Amino acid sequence: MRIGVACSDPDGILATPVETVRRDRSGKHLRRLVALAAELQAVEVVVGLPRTLADRIGPAAQDAIDLADALAQRIGPTPVRLVDERLTTVSAQRSLRQAGIRAKEQRAVIDQAAAVAILQTWLDQRRSTAPGPVTGNVADG
Repeated sequence: MRIGVACSDPDGILATPVETVRRDRSGKHLRRLVALAAELQAVEVVVGLPRTLADRIGPAAQDAIDLADALAQRIGPTPVRLVDERLTTVSAQRSLRQAGIRAKEQRAVIDQAAAVAILQTWLDQRRSTAPGPVTGNVADG
């Protein structure tokens, strides 16, 4: 499994891709995500929650919950938020295809594109409901 990482600009307006972290059994991916949160000076971390279309928690969503819990234990007191990520990969694929990126080339960046979509949606929703800037966010999907 791969984890796409994105961050926001200092004003919390625009999400941009950072990198893709490959998940492994040794926990190396957690160490990298913790390091990225520190490097990017994250004030919050957003983890995509891939609920089913029936709004249920399946195996992929449980993996995301477990990842969020593990991150929260390692980066506290920085909050870790779970946000709905349904259809973000489909949306990211569509955007990449419209940008002229072929399916074979998409594999290298699809997780980052999905992370950008997750974070951008969260930033937009946050901005519309809460005053003040949000900076240094990290998302994965």
